[in-house]
Parts: sequence; structure tokens; C-alpha cells
Amino acid sequence: MSATPLKLVVILGSVREGRFGEVVANWFAGPAKEHGAFDVEVVDLAETELPLALPATPPAMATEELRPAGMLPLSAKLAAADAFVVVTPEYNHSFPASLKALIDWHFTEWQAKPVGFVSYGAQSGGLRAVEQLRQVFAELHAVTVRDGVAFPFYWEAFGEDGSPNDTDGTNGAVKVMLDELAWWGRALHEARAKSPYSPQA
Repeated sequence: MSATPLKLVVILGSVREGRFGEVVANWFAGPAKEHGAFDVEVVDLAETELPLALPATPPAMATEELRPAGMLPLSAKLAAADAFVVVTPEYNHSFPASLKALIDWHFTEWQAKPVGFVSYGAQSGGLRAVEQLRQVFAELHAVTVRDGVAFPFYWEAFGEDGSPNDTDGTNGAVKVMLDELAWWGRALHEARAKSPYSPQA
């Protein structure tokens, strides 16, 4: 493997007041950095301008001028990323509107890049939100990795220090997902360098 780390953007998808997502995302950044394959950055959608009203021009054809100025720094990070991890809760059997807004404001930024998921919720651990996100990212020519990390009954899953109580099981699941992201991230990075991905060509 190349010594150059892959750029991994961890997206904190919840913007709800009192959200638990910060605990999950901040914890996950630790093992992601320790993995060794990634240069990790956490982005918080609560700190980004994400209007629900989209411009008339589809994102696939849009230029930066059509995006809000407050969104441009995040757009640049998505474009430069080699891989993504989406940290999502499950709201009413689905994922938050903030994530859908982020996804819909962009198009080429996701293409030919791998996406992993860390989810949390009640009994399902957020997996129903993840299954819907897989369909959305497939439409955007992204590759979602098979394995993820889920926290059922998340309010019982973490200790006061912000770390999961089931250390061994969770660390094992994280490593499996990060290994998959690293493989796909490296393979797709090299493929894009050799032949830029252009599905509409």
C-alpha cells in the first residue's frame, strides 16, 4: 500500500438539537485515524449551510456559483476525498433531511468513491436508514462497502467517556469496515487517476 494516506471524510449527518451523533462521530474518528490508511477529517452538517430548496439547474450540471457560499468549503472537501463514512441516526425508519440535502446538492463529488456507514438508533441500530442511503449513493455512482458499524439502543451502548461499552466487538466491526474502505479507496483512487470517471461520456 502506498505511504500516501487516503483522504477520508466522516460526515456527521444529524443536525437535531441534543443529538447523540457528536459522540459517535468523535469516537469513530479515533480508530479511523489509528487504522493507518487514512487522513481523517470530520465534517459537521450542523455547521454547514444546507438549504432544502435546490436551484433549477440539476447538481450534475451545476457549478460552484449556484451553491451557497457557506457550503463551498465542504464541497471542496467532498471533491478532494477518496472515501466517506456517513454517521447517521434513524428517524422514522429513514435518514435525516440534512443528509439528503447534502447529497442532493452534489453529484460528481461522490462518483467512483467508496462510502461506509456508522449508524445508531433503537432496536434496528439505524440499519433501515443505511439501507435507504445505499440506494441513494448507488444512483450517484458511489460504491457502498458491505460491512458497517451499528449501535442498537445507542443510549446504552456508550460509556460516560464517549466510548462503546462493547470494545472488542465494536473495534472488530470498525476494522472490517475500514479495511474494505481502504481497499476500495485505493483501487478507485488509482482508477480515477488512470481514467477519469465520466458515466455521461
